Parts: sequence; structure tokens; C-alpha cells
Amino acid sequence: QEGKHGVEGSATLFYMVHCGKALYNNLLWRNWSAGALSKMVIIGNSFKGIEERLLSRVLERDYSYIAKVLKGTEEVALPAHPRYLDTFNDTSVHWFPLQKLEELSPEVWDCVEEPTYQDCDDLEIIRKEDRADERSPAAAGP
Repeated sequence: QEGKHGVEGSATLFYMVHCGKALYNNLLWRNWSAGALSKMVIIGNSFKGIEERLLSRVLERDYSYIAKVLKGTEEVALPAHPRYLDTFNDTSVHWFPLQKLEELSPEVWDCVEEPTYQDCDDLEIIRKEDRADERSPAAAGP
């Protein structure tokens, strides 16, 4: 499903530690409404960290749903464990208060196009069509 899971009207916790940015972006896309997002909590890589590490044009082009929801997100970093500083140093809890989401400009909600990642240089997921290509006899070569 490549992260495209819907909350289906229920409060849902997503535990996504060490997932790629595209999975977060797909999850946000699939639930792209104030009502659905306000029912979600994500434990995973810091959205603020993603924003800090990427050029804004790359964030907006490749991970537009993360970029658009940043101002509607509450994020609290989990405390770092002294033994695992290099492993879980970027983990946060994210939630999306309905009031903050409703304060976003109406244009934020207009675009509901499914992400494709055509120009993405650092894609961190294997898409279904990529896996199908790997298994096909033509992809195996001579």
C-alpha cells in the first residue's frame, strides 16, 4: 500500500519509525482532510527535521503534503536514549489539531493529486510497479 492507509473515521495511531519521507507523504495524501488528519497521531521521523534537511523547493515538489501540513501539525520530540543516540535521535510524536488545520488557507486543501515521485532523486520506498519490473522475465535480462 506504500503508506496509503486511511483512518476510515476512527482515531488511529501510526507507528512509522525510520520510514521514508514518501510513506509519510502518501499517508497524509490518503487522509487529506481536516477531519481525517485530526484523527491521526504519527510516531515517526520528525517533520521539522525533514523540513530542516531538505531544500524548500524539493520538499514542496516531492513531498508536498508534508510541506502543506507543517503549520497544522503539533510535534513533540521523544527523549533521546543515551544508548541509541544514532538510531532514534529524530523520533517525534505528531498530531493535527482540528483548530490548527481549519486555520490553514483553503487553497491548502484544493490539491488532492496522488503523489508520483517522478522527479524524486532520493525515493526511499519500493513502489508496486518497481517490484513488478524486478520480477518480470524481461527485467531479468539475457
